[in-house]
Amino acid sequence: MGRLITLGFFLFTLLFVSLVHAQAGNASAAPRKSVVVELFTSEGCSSCPPADALLSQLRDDKSLNGIDVIPLGFHVDYWNSLGWQDRFSSHTFSQRQEQYAARLRTDGAYTPQMIVNGTDQFVGNNSGQAHSAIVRAAAANPQATVALSAAQDQLSVNVRSAGSGDVILAVTEDNLSNKIGAGENGGRVLRHSAVVRDFRVLGKLNAGSFQAQVPLKLEKDWKRADLRAVVFVQDAASTRILGASAVKLTP
Repeated sequence: MGRLITLGFFLFTLLFVSLVHAQAGNASAAPRKSVVVELFTSEGCSSCPPADALLSQLRDDKSLNGIDVIPLGFHVDYWNSLGWQDRFSSHTFSQRQEQYAARLRTDGAYTPQMIVNGTDQFVGNNSGQAHSAIVRAAAANPQATVALSAAQDQLSVNVRSAGSGDVILAVTEDNLSNKIGAGENGGRVLRHSAVVRDFRVLGKLNAGSFQAQVPLKLEKDWKRADLRAVVFVQDAASTRILGASAVKLTP
């Protein structure tokens, strides 16, 4: 009788350990929560370099417990009339920031401004607010899944969503620097990551899905090894980002 009890206890222990290992395996296989962090910045703004540095750190920040932070650096053009032309700037990026200002009811566009998942905005060099906003965004269930694969100069995009919204592409470049010759940052060498090089709307969700083979427009001076393609779904009315994914464009 004692042997039967011992055998039963052993089998129970073995089954319990197997279940724990199976659950651990499933947890590790769970997809990482993706959070899009946009920074509106300018090389002409003396308050922006700390925000640029923060944006560069967030993707690999270990304290965020594996959250997949997808950074986007939008260089606005309204500083260009104040002494220095930012070569990464675009009026399209300034317009995007103005649209946020209207929909999020801020006092207007400013730099540096950080926006997390399209809804939470604050001064872009505030690391504490950035971490809190990212954790909050990751806690919400994504309403869209975005699958990407890149081959040569073409991107395969497959989106599924319970909601509606625009499917948007951004191509970003890391490891960029510039010696500033005038303006508030005159004489400094500024370093940038996740600089948005190409930005366009690919289309809209149709019955909760979107599929496309997207040609990538890569300029000769962009460093292929430092490029990423980012695709996200954004609800036009609320500006909330419903889901996102990024893929490296390695040679």
